[in-house]
Amino acid sequence: MTKFQALIYDKNLMVVAVGADHAGAELKGALLELLRHWGHEGLDMGTTGQAPVDYPDFAQQVCRAVLQGRAHRGVLICGTGIGMSIAANRFQGIRAALCHEPLSARLSRLHNDANVLVLAGRLIGRAMAEEVLRVWLQSPFEGGRHQRRLEKIAAFEEALGKKP
Repeated sequence: MTKFQALIYDKNLMVVAVGADHAGAELKGALLELLRHWGHEGLDMGTTGQAPVDYPDFAQQVCRAVLQGRAHRGVLICGTGIGMSIAANRFQGIRAALCHEPLSARLSRLHNDANVLVLAGRLIGRAMAEEVLRVWLQSPFEGGRHQRRLEKIAAFEEALGKKP
C-alpha cells in the first residue's frame, strides 16, 4: 500500500497539492509547513522563489495532481487569486474557490464541494490564510440539493467538451 492509499483510509488526513506563483511563494511555504504540522502530506508543486513565473503553469500542476488522484485537494496562491482561479476552473472536474475569510471557505466546501482552494498572497495575511485553510480542510460537502447542482455543472462541462 502506498502512502497516499494509506491516507485515503484516514478521513482526517489528506494529501494536499500546493502551488503558487512568485507572489504566493512565501505563503505557500508557510502553509506547507502548517499542513505537515497538522499531519497532512503537502505536495510542493512550486514555485520556490521571487523570480517572476507564470501562474497557469502551477495551476495546471496542482489541478492535474487532484484530477489524477495524487492529491485529495489542492491549494493555489497568486497575488490576487483571480488568475489562479481562472486557470484552475478551466479543468473539467476542478471546482476552485477563491476565499478571503473562513465563511466563504466553509461554504465553498459545504455547497460546492470545492476541491481547490485559491488564496490571494498579496491580499490576505498569514494568520487569516491559515484559518481559511483550516476551515476549508475540515468542512465536508453536504450533498443533497448541492449535489444536483454539481451534476448540472458537470453536464455543462461535458457538453462543452471541456478537457483537463
